Amino acid sequence: MSGLDRREAEALRRLRQVRPVVPPELAARAAEEGRRLLRRRRALAAVGWALLLAAVVAFALWAAVAEPWVAPEANDGLYP
Repeated sequence: MSGLDRREAEALRRLRQVRPVVPPELAARAAEEGRRLLRRRRALAAVGWALLLAAVVAFALWAAVAEPWVAPEANDGLYP
């Protein structure tokens, strides 16, 4: 028997086997699970974007108050 015949015989044997019974509600449960996972992923993405926006706003406020681009005044030696 050649390799092709052996593979064909194996495929035919698998097709003739009795298939397990699938519960009728399996498709509905799988669809609901997919919707739940999608909602969770979208919620996590929204929280992530909100945190990023809050970080950008906080940085902008800090930069506006602290003005880190301005050089500090020179110390003239009167104060330690």
